[in-house]
Amino acid sequence: MVSFAGWEMPIHFSGLVLEHHAVRKKAGIFDISHMGVLLIQGKSVKDNLQKLVPSDLYQIGSGEACYTVLLNKHGGIIDDLIIYDLGVNDQNIESLMLVINASCSDSDTNWIKANLQNQSISINDAKKDGVLLAVQGPDSEKSLNKIFGSTFEESISNLPRFGHRKLKLQFQRTKKPCPVFIAKTGYTGEEGYELLLEKEMGITLWEELVKSGVTPCGLGARDTLRLEAAMHLYGNDLNEETTPFEAGLGWLVHLEMPKTFIGREALEKQIEKGVSKLLVGLVIQDERAIARKGYEVIYENKPIGKITSGSWSPTLEKAIALAYIPKQMAQIGTEVYVKIRNKLHPAKVVKKPFYRRIS
Repeated sequence: MVSFAGWEMPIHFSGLVLEHHAVRKKAGIFDISHMGVLLIQGKSVKDNLQKLVPSDLYQIGSGEACYTVLLNKHGGIIDDLIIYDLGVNDQNIESLMLVINASCSDSDTNWIKANLQNQSISINDAKKDGVLLAVQGPDSEKSLNKIFGSTFEESISNLPRFGHRKLKLQFQRTKKPCPVFIAKTGYTGEEGYELLLEKEMGITLWEELVKSGVTPCGLGARDTLRLEAAMHLYGNDLNEETTPFEAGLGWLVHLEMPKTFIGREALEKQIEKGVSKLLVGLVIQDERAIARKGYEVIYENKPIGKITSGSWSPTLEKAIALAYIPKQMAQIGTEVYVKIRNKLHPAKVVKKPFYRRIS
């Protein structure tokens, strides 16, 4: 166990490598209740929130979601998040749900409140003492079918990636009703679902899935899985000193929108001048060496950047890493070195992601 953002989190249950392979080959379950979940409601909520993110929120409708970032005025990333459109009720009240990083939960909430500046919009904790679970892997749907039966299969039929629904399900074994918010999202590079439930229902679901053979997974496997898929970790690969263009997230920035947003001017200037650094994927050529966060990247005997995330890849059986290096050295195939315990180990810039699921 380890302390993280006020929570006690499991590093692993049965072993990192076993848990990692379970998600890649079958199904694993993660307790992600540490994540922040905000419910924003009111009239013209999407219009107001649009001022805070660079992505066009009108690209999604009710039952859909999008990944995006919060920016400071310099275009630096305050946090990355997912925004779920919950639709509009009969009183024309819009509802959006935001899932934010645990370490940024309080600061994000305060920042959103300060910048929305609209008294008619409410911002509340949508999770409260509920449980947020992620069931990930090629057998994730099959595993949930075992617990909830054909009702579940019918309820999520044709649910697209980033789609979400509120369902009233029933546990097969106990016949207890189980209201759940489910989204086809995840942080592993595999097909899967994230579910928000009341506390007791969440505990029951965890226990039922584990009994049925789904592998409980900890932070260790969560990190190696997301790194193989080249998914960013806030505080490592993203921070207030990095912009979406530098982080390879330029696809989130929709400058064609007529409306302004915080950080837009800075990003427009960066497009004109170009970026000076880019986040690249590295494969360490020496199998015995693992590059960790903070290790220096060397080119022609000079430090040019630092590793932001690094680990051994159980799937690829190679040491992989992410690092920011100067743009002119970021071409695929560029050979660099990583300084590990005062020794230089060769590495090569490769295409991201390191691993891509075959549909």
